[in-house]
Amino acid sequence: MLSRTIKLTQTRAFQTTAKKNLTIPFLSTLPQAPGGVTGQVNEAYVAPPPEKLHGSLHWNFERALAISLVPLVTVPLATTGSISTALDATLASVLLAHCYVGLQSCIIDYIPARVYGKNHNYAMYLLGIGSVFSAVGIYQIETKEGGIMGVVKNLWTKPAEEKK
Repeated sequence: MLSRTIKLTQTRAFQTTAKKNLTIPFLSTLPQAPGGVTGQVNEAYVAPPPEKLHGSLHWNFERALAISLVPLVTVPLATTGSISTALDATLASVLLAHCYVGLQSCIIDYIPARVYGKNHNYAMYLLGIGSVFSAVGIYQIETKEGGIMGVVKNLWTKPAEEKK
């Protein structure tokens, strides 16, 4: 009886759920080899050619963007929102680049070209087009609305005509 109880507790302690892969229902997938393995067991692995742009330079660029956002966001907060136009435009540009790189990583991770084929390319094109539209919007905000800090200030304070 004791051995049965120990065996039952050991089984329950190491219960695991079945591994479920992420599937996006409306995206068509390419047929995959069983287990995701292509070729034979004894074939040598052929590594892809190294690309410095998607290697160490890519990661360093991501880190630089993330680190540069810290002072660009804290300076306007410390000075209560009055910053130069150049600093505001730099904040907007770095924020856009940071969002682009982050969404690009999400597309690469969750819509891989190996599984989704053309849909991966479509997602990358949509990200590029959306980034261009965002850049145009940032230009409009910088020239007509007083920059990002001007927009944030207007969101937090009532305009003069509403205060009456």
